[in-house]
Amino acid sequence: MILIDNAEVPAHGRLWCHLASDASFDELHSFVKPFNIPERGFDGDHYDVPVERRGDFVDAGALFVSSRELVARLSAAGLRRRRSRSAKRR
Repeated sequence: MILIDNAEVPAHGRLWCHLASDASFDELHSFVKPFNIPERGFDGDHYDVPVERRGDFVDAGALFVSSRELVARLSAAGLRRRRSRSAKRR
């Protein structure tokens, strides 16, 4: 299932949320292809996507969930990839 969270993280002059799959990375990459999301938007286990596009992803079938639920479902599926401490400092 494709999931999109309720996050609103400010960066680069916009607000961002997270798009993920609790089934596979292949499902996630296939889902974003028609939206022309650049590869640089993939952050290890999710895509960072602009909040203003959230409705487009929901309309295409993504399930709107809390950030906590998104992380829990990724973890339960064995798809959660934590960033290293050095990557967080950048």
